[in-house]
Amino acid sequence: MPRFYCPLPLNSGSTLALPERVMRHVQVLRLQVGDRVVLFNGDGNDVSAEIVEMGRKSVTVMLNEVKACETESHLHLSLVQSLSSGERMEFTLQKCVELGVSVFQPIISERCVLRLQGERADKRLLRWQEIVISACEQSGRSVVPQVLPVLKLSEYLASKSASELHILLSVVNEQGLQHLPETATQAVLMAGPEGGFSAQEEAQILDSGFVPLSLGPRVLRTETAAMTAVACLQARWGDFL
Repeated sequence: MPRFYCPLPLNSGSTLALPERVMRHVQVLRLQVGDRVVLFNGDGNDVSAEIVEMGRKSVTVMLNEVKACETESHLHLSLVQSLSSGERMEFTLQKCVELGVSVFQPIISERCVLRLQGERADKRLLRWQEIVISACEQSGRSVVPQVLPVLKLSEYLASKSASELHILLSVVNEQGLQHLPETATQAVLMAGPEGGFSAQEEAQILDSGFVPLSLGPRVLRTETAAMTAVACLQARWGDFL
């Protein structure tokens, strides 16, 4: 059954005119009166709905059963991702939503190919949030992860929380998963850009309280490293058990 993000109050028993974005998707799928869809607004619930009216510029649904969606991991995982170029960043966001990441913090580090600021950064942020929403629709999540504004590495380190477990993906350190705690309910994972962090940056990150994590002897691309590490942490602490 098609699922759509609809950032409006979704009250059982009421009718709702779908927002333009959702309406366009319904029309593209050639859905008709009587067809059913699932709507969610980010509060953790799924709402079943039936199309009751179709127009050229409007679609109205009847909202029916509200059901708690149990697809969120009990591991609250944030990904601090250095900006990667082209489709790599979008791929990272999409796949890590599917894997259960709760918060995305894009950062700019020394070897980032992509540099964003001002209006260009704002537009890219909107694009990334759209990708996250689409990934939630596809993967069955009803809580939409937040994509935070881009920060410089130094800005992030100066403002980061001290209460969470912070993990740095490292290609120079050999500490594997067995060196991490046996249990955790929240963690922050940091991944570098295409060229990795510089030696100076890695030392700065570790000095700020991050613990290093190696994913083995092979060097992974940034988008591969992030989603592999997320999967490993979900298997160790999350809902891959």
